[in-house]
Order: sequence, then structure tokens, then C-alpha cells
Amino acid sequence: MHITQLNHECLLHLFSFLDKTSRKSLAKTCHQMLEVFQDPLLWSLLNFHSPAELKKDNFLLGPALKYLSICWHSQRVKVCNIEDWMKNTFQKDFCYRHENIVSDFLLEVCNRCPNLLSLTLSGCGHVTDDCISLLLRNCPNLETLKLENCVRITDLTLEAVILHGRALRTLHVDFCRNITRAGLERVREKRPSVTLRAERSANMIPDTQPEKKFMLEKAARKMVQL
Repeated sequence: MHITQLNHECLLHLFSFLDKTSRKSLAKTCHQMLEVFQDPLLWSLLNFHSPAELKKDNFLLGPALKYLSICWHSQRVKVCNIEDWMKNTFQKDFCYRHENIVSDFLLEVCNRCPNLLSLTLSGCGHVTDDCISLLLRNCPNLETLKLENCVRITDLTLEAVILHGRALRTLHVDFCRNITRAGLERVREKRPSVTLRAERSANMIPDTQPEKKFMLEKAARKMVQL
């Protein structure tokens, strides 16, 4: 039997075993394969391993998407995770070239994927609180939010979880150095049903310049003396 003799459901099942690039290549072979590629049921799960993959045209983004993962594990991630005030000119130029790629993609998710259930971001050093807050508002069914090594995430994201994460059941903010203990305790108090994990977050040094840190410590000591 030739592959084109299979019905749509069988082809859809076969496509589900292929990666995004292979699906796109097969879709170019004939109109029947293109129809399978364009079926929303094929795109309920999307995994990306670098920001560059987000700019390709080998996937579809739509209401069927329920599980999204963007995990960038690379030596280049370390550059993005350096405090902005410590970056040299070369590092700033490197970050500038892809700074908004993930955020712009998540904005598309906000607008086109209201049924999203799970989002995992790892090594996405340029994602901001505003971006996550907007996603929580536009994806009311979100149950799982896992953020790892997203250094721009602060307690504002935790506040957004409290205000908008009504369906949220699992929240991870691992290695997010600008998260504080106070923010975590507030989530535990206001959202006790959420399974919260914050490995190495509140214990890490936040993005505070040494001068600012010194002034804060000096003010704290003065208050104690009073």
C-alpha cells in the first residue's frame, strides 16, 4: 500500500512521530500531505531548543496548542544571563540580535493559543514579567508554568500568578535570581493550592549593582541602630 492510500487519521498518526522539519518536508510532496500538516490536531504540542527555531515556518500556531516548551541549553545562554550592567559591548550586541525573539513569539501565543495548558521556559534570559503576566491573562486555562534560569523574572511574575493564575496548579521558578523569599511566601499564602518550587532562586544574588547594594546594606544597618 502506498502512503497516499492511507486515510487522514492514519496519516495524522504517522506525522505525530516526525519532528517539525520532517513534517514540513513531507508536506511539500503532495496536497494530501499538506492537509495533514495543516491539521490543528497535529500541533497540540510544540518543543523548541533555541530561539532560532521560533522563526522557522515548519510548525503551526493556533488554538489547538496545549503544551509549549522553549528550552535553550547552550553556552550562549550564559551571556544572556549576565547582569545587564556587567555586559561588555560584544555581549550586549550578541543579546540585542535575539533579545525579543522569545517575547515576540509568546505574544503570538497570547493572541492565538487561548487553550494553552502548560508552558516551560528554560534559559530564556530576556523574557520579562510583562510577557508572563500577559500570557497568564490571555491563557486562563494554564495549569503548569515552569521557568528555569529566566533571570529577568521577578516578584512581579509571582504577583501576576496570584492575580491571574486561577487555573495554575504547578509553578516552578528555578534559578531565577531576582525572585525573593517574600514573593514566594506571598504565593504560598494567596495560592496554597499551587505546587511551588524555587530551587536556588531566592538564595541567589539579584541584579543589584554593588553601589546600590552597599547603600541598601548601609540603610539597613542604620535602621537596626535606631
